[in-house]
Amino acid sequence: MGTAPSTPPPPPAAPHTPPRLPAAPVAPVPGPWAQTTAVFWQGHRQALPGPLLGAAALVGTAGGAVLVDTEAGLGLTLVGLGVLACGAGVLRRPGRRADRALLGLAALLLVVATVRDAEWVVALSVLAAVGTTAVALTGARTAAAAVLAVPVAALGTLRAALAVRHSVGDLAGRRRQALRAGLRTAAVTVLLLGVFGALLASADAVFAALLPRADLGLLPARAVVGVLVGLVALAAGHLVLAPPSWPTTQASPPRRTTGEWLVPVAALDGLLVVFGLVQVATAVGCRAFVERTAGLTYAEHARSGFFQLVAVTALTLVVVAVAAHRAPRASARDRLVSRAALGLLCVATLGVVAVAVQRMTLYVDAFGLTRLRLLVLVAEGALAVVLVLVLAAGVRWRGAWLPRAAVAVVAGAVLSLGLLDADALVLRYDARADAPLDPAYLQDLSDDAVVAADALPEPLRTCLLTAAARARDLDAAGRTLTTTDDGWAAWNLGRARAAEVLGDLPAGGAGAACRRLLGGGS
Repeated sequence: MGTAPSTPPPPPAAPHTPPRLPAAPVAPVPGPWAQTTAVFWQGHRQALPGPLLGAAALVGTAGGAVLVDTEAGLGLTLVGLGVLACGAGVLRRPGRRADRALLGLAALLLVVATVRDAEWVVALSVLAAVGTTAVALTGARTAAAAVLAVPVAALGTLRAALAVRHSVGDLAGRRRQALRAGLRTAAVTVLLLGVFGALLASADAVFAALLPRADLGLLPARAVVGVLVGLVALAAGHLVLAPPSWPTTQASPPRRTTGEWLVPVAALDGLLVVFGLVQVATAVGCRAFVERTAGLTYAEHARSGFFQLVAVTALTLVVVAVAAHRAPRASARDRLVSRAALGLLCVATLGVVAVAVQRMTLYVDAFGLTRLRLLVLVAEGALAVVLVLVLAAGVRWRGAWLPRAAVAVVAGAVLSLGLLDADALVLRYDARADAPLDPAYLQDLSDDAVVAADALPEPLRTCLLTAAARARDLDAAGRTLTTTDDGWAAWNLGRARAAEVLGDLPAGGAGAACRRLLGGGS
């Protein structure tokens, strides 16, 4: 009997392999700026002290009372200084000397609203004060932080509003009885002052003139402005208690090789140097070349292009900032090449600034000085100072102080408009220049120019003052035709001096003499 063939054993089963699951997504690590924003926003849990809440409420009440339906003047300055006072805690912190200087500049800029009447100067001063204060209170140290200081301060206002909610709730829970007593005291005080003040005001007109006027139609606007001003004052103090934690180390972009960044910078150096040589050639007498190549007379060429040159100056600062950030600095040779290329760029740009100032000066000599032309000259001067500071920082390649110094330069440039008495300077220059007068433009200047007109020789003095009086609803004797009294909050030195000058204006106009002198404008 045969044996059945043996069947081979089955192969061992393959080990069970579990199915692969997709990897869980890894949350991206937030960058330093995202972390800064998150940490800053968490500051709304920071308790606000009672004195800060009271001071902010006082400043907000004052802002609602004096900033609505009132010309810029003493009231605006006092409210602004009140906001600065709420953030004055930064003055007591060590290592904040530069921030103290910036706050001092901001205070001087706010005083301009009391001293000068020119609305454009006051507006620029207030904006510069806001930016300078934001840089000081947020402790901005880098260029990026200085640029973001105002948005961060605005975010701080929203953060302060949330902090008020928590702080008032905690304060009310701990001191409920004291809070009720304070509210009763305030209500009784307001009632007594309202009743007795109304009776005394109706009994004496002089006393009534000293009291603020109550206009129920403006009450909603005053409430909104008061709340906003109070929040801004609260945010100023809150920024001192919980300042933003700016990134101390920025993510460095990849360093470029020397040739990769040097070629474009050197090309720009060469372009600006050639431009400077062309300006020197035209200045020493190559007028025929200018007329033949540009199709312009020498005077037309000399007075053209200054706005483009201002743009070149500003863009150069951007190029220098980017190039300095990306240029290799590993070796002494790299640092030397970087200093040479960027230093030449700054020096060549200073030449562009000189050309722009010269062209603007020629333009002013031909057509007179205006607010815009004066502003361009001041801006070019500020850019030139910043370029010099950049050169100084590049000597040792240490520029931690540069961003705040640049902010101070810009604030100082705006402050110089108030110190120079811009509108009065425009009037004095145009009255003594060879360019024909523009009576409509001169009449549109602010009350600051009235005092300057009073110092001009006759008959130009009387002509300009008479035109100013008519433009301000005054008769020939300086009497007001439409009476408006905004009280002490609208007091302004420029307007007060102008009213004194126009009040002494003799009756009658200058007639035909003024029409000939001003080209029919009087």
